[in-house]
Amino acid sequence: MFFRTPLRSLASDAAGASPSVPFPSVRSGFCGSVGNTPLIEIPSLSALTGCRILGKAEFLNPGGSVKDRAALGIVLDAERSGLLRPGGTLVEGTAGNTGIGLAHVARARGYRSIIVVPETQSPEKFALLRALGADLRLVPPAPYSDPRNFNHVARRIAEETPNAYWANQFDNEANARFHYESTGPELVAQTHGRIDGFVCAVGTGGTLGGTSRYLKEHVPGVSVGCVDPGGAAVFSWFRHGHLNDVVGGSVTEGIGQMRVTKNLEWAQVDHAFRVFDSPVIAMVHHLMQKEGLFLGSTSGINLCGAVRLARELGPGKTIVTILCDGAGRYASRLFDDAWLKEKGLWEAKESSRDLGFLSEIP
Repeated sequence: MFFRTPLRSLASDAAGASPSVPFPSVRSGFCGSVGNTPLIEIPSLSALTGCRILGKAEFLNPGGSVKDRAALGIVLDAERSGLLRPGGTLVEGTAGNTGIGLAHVARARGYRSIIVVPETQSPEKFALLRALGADLRLVPPAPYSDPRNFNHVARRIAEETPNAYWANQFDNEANARFHYESTGPELVAQTHGRIDGFVCAVGTGGTLGGTSRYLKEHVPGVSVGCVDPGGAAVFSWFRHGHLNDVVGGSVTEGIGQMRVTKNLEWAQVDHAFRVFDSPVIAMVHHLMQKEGLFLGSTSGINLCGAVRLARELGPGKTIVTILCDGAGRYASRLFDDAWLKEKGLWEAKESSRDLGFLSEIP
């Protein structure tokens, strides 16, 4: 739960204008463009809850997702520690977005990348990783306890590959530290410290861990919530102190953790919510239809969590969450009627025409 020996700031290494460009608003390449994303208010949800519902637009990072931060933080830390050397290879097991971020950073900083992804993820992610030049390795889905799990496969590949570095996004605390040094301070600056609640889901735990810890240290009285999909155990951990209360499953990608990672140990959480797929799908379609925001399912569950936290705290509060990535990486699923019908979620899409679906959030 507490920091180890502090490193020099990773975020400061990536931020700011290029010294070769005499314009303060110009940033240096891909890596210098990660972060400093805007906050977007969601008017329909603000009107419904009586709170200001704000989303940090992480889909506007240069690689298209919040995972650009984790990827850059991990690489900068590995370079600084000497574990990643010139001409090396980045290896990672990922549901897609961290791999995409790492493939971008690898290109920008002169590395190769080998990305191990469960074959159940969206085809759009596979196509993008290949386009970025990553050596894509697809594996069958397997639980973390199984040696065939994508994380363990990535670790073995890194061990067997000369001059390779395993990013280990789940337990590499450079992930949470980068959010502590970038996402948290940005939120405080953007709101002038007037944040009553912050909520997000857990994949690696880096976003929730680093951001919540910074906010707890710098915003008196802030409440932090974790929102978990069906089939995951983090809700159980924060609500009951064990990992045994696991119910259902989920179509969401990139979130839904079954263990307490090193990054999640950073988190300071006051409220835990569990939201199943139906309101998440409805939220994603509502955002597109009413707000013009084309976002993925993790953004949908995060906004469901924001509504739930607003209900918990009462009207007049400012609630912030993370808009993780765009829906273009999931369009063949989330916005395909045949796929939604196959998953029993077509009615959820239809319910998005009004906000009645929010009553399904327990």
